[in-house]
Amino acid sequence: MTVIALLSVAPVTEDSMAADVADAVAALDDFDVTYETNPMGTVVEADDIDTLLDAVAAAHKAVDADRVSTFLKVDDKRASDEPASEKVDAVERELGREARSGFE
Repeated sequence: MTVIALLSVAPVTEDSMAADVADAVAALDDFDVTYETNPMGTVVEADDIDTLLDAVAAAHKAVDADRVSTFLKVDDKRASDEPASEKVDAVERELGREARSGFE
């Protein structure tokens, strides 16, 4: 089984959120998950839902603010061990080329 999620954790503030977001992302390192951070959030992959939710809870708690906003979208593929990268590979097969990545 593979569980994939889109996670966004941020303090509710008008100031820069970069340091707080970095704390949330760093908290994921204590768990058996893989992740990729992008401008809109962090995609997290785990073998099971419990591991994923424990990692997400740690990321949420890592932000030291009076108010924290967390968005979580979960894809729990219970009948498949297909990794998150296969989703991108499938789109690229349809495109007939690599999908664009990277920002300058």
